[in-house]
Amino acid sequence: MSEGLSGWKEIPLSKTTKFIVDNRGMTAPTVTVGIPLIATNCINNRALYPVFLNVRYISQDTYDNWFRAHAEPGDIILTLKGSQNGAVCLVPNPVNFAFAQDMVALRADENVIDPLFLFAALRTCDVQKQIKNMDVSGVIPHFKKSDFDKLILPYPEKSIQKIIGAIYFCLCNKIDLLHRQNKTLESMAETLFRQWFVEDVQESWEARPLSAIADFLNGLACQKYPPQNGFDKLPVLKIKELSSGITELSDWATSKVKSEYIVEFGDVIFAWSASLMVKVWDGERCVLNQHLFKVTSADFPKWFYLMWCKHHLAEFISISSAHATTMGHIKRGDLDAAMVIVPSERELKEMSMIMTPLLEKQIANAKQIKLLQKFRDELLPKLMSGEMRVAL
Repeated sequence: MSEGLSGWKEIPLSKTTKFIVDNRGMTAPTVTVGIPLIATNCINNRALYPVFLNVRYISQDTYDNWFRAHAEPGDIILTLKGSQNGAVCLVPNPVNFAFAQDMVALRADENVIDPLFLFAALRTCDVQKQIKNMDVSGVIPHFKKSDFDKLILPYPEKSIQKIIGAIYFCLCNKIDLLHRQNKTLESMAETLFRQWFVEDVQESWEARPLSAIADFLNGLACQKYPPQNGFDKLPVLKIKELSSGITELSDWATSKVKSEYIVEFGDVIFAWSASLMVKVWDGERCVLNQHLFKVTSADFPKWFYLMWCKHHLAEFISISSAHATTMGHIKRGDLDAAMVIVPSERELKEMSMIMTPLLEKQIANAKQIKLLQKFRDELLPKLMSGEMRVAL
C-alpha cells in the first residue's frame, strides 16, 4: 500500500471487496408487472438508495433463474457505463429490485474496510475523478472491472474509517428520510385533492379556466440580459436546472431585472416546452428563463393552483407530444381550455387549513435537505483529506 497526501495509506478498490455481483451483460426478459429491474438512471450520487425511474419489470422466474447473483442489503451499487458512470448507492433492506447490465454490486470485505467508509470514499471528488479519467474509449464512457486495481482509495485506520462512514451515512440517511416524508406529504395532498375535486365534487362549485385562477409569467430570453459585473448576477433557471438544479455549468444573467422575473425558493415553476413539468423550486435565487412560467395568484392559495397545474399536466404533455415540431410545447390557449373547479370561499378556506400546512412542510423539508446536502458535500472532502480530524 502507498501513502496519500493525508498521511493515510491507500488501497486499490479490488482489495476491498469479498464479492462482486456482476450480472449478465445482456438485457433481461421483461414483463408488464413484476419485480422492478433498475437501470443506471436509477443510481445517482445524491440519493442514498436507488430511485425508481422509468423501471421495467421481470417475472419471479427470471429473478430466480436468469441472474448470476443478487445484491444483498448493505452492498454498494456502482454504475460502470453511460452518463451516470461512477454513480454509487447503497442497497436497502429489504432488497426490492434486481439489476442486470452496466452496474455491479460491491460487497465490502469487513476484515479489510468499513462498508460505509467504502461507500463514502467512492463518492469523493478524487475517486469520482479517477473513474472519469479511466479508459473511456468508444462512444459511451465506461469503467471496467479490470480498472478496479487502478482505482485508489484513501485507507486510514479502521477506527477512523468507522467514524467517517457513520457520519456520512447519518447525513445521507437524514436527507433520505426527509425525501420520503415529502413523498408521503405529496401523496396525502394528491389523495385529498382527488377526493374533493374528482370523487366528491359539488355541482354548485364554479368552473373556471386555469388561466383565470393564476398568473403564468413567461421567462426572459436571458441571453439578452448578461451580467454587467461579477457581483450583480444570478444563475439562470432553464428546463435543465429545473430538473437537476443549478450547477457550475449554468448560465448567468444580471440581477438587475424586474423583480417578478426573480425566482425564489418555494415558487411554483411550470415548464411549458420540451420536458413539461410542474415543480416547487427548491434551489437558489435565480432568473426565470423563457419556456418556463412562474405561477402566482393574488386570489387563490399556492396549494390550489399548484395542484390544478399538476392535475392537468398529463393532458398538457399529450398536447405537447402531438405538435409536429422539434420541441413540443403548449400554448396559452391550452391554459384557457383547462378547466378548474372552484369551491365556495368558505370551503376553500377550510381546505386550505389542511393543505397549506402540508405544502409548507414540504417546502421546509426541501430547504433542510439543501442545507444538509451542502454540509455533507463540504464535510466529506475535509474528512477524507485529513483537513478535519475525527475524535477517536
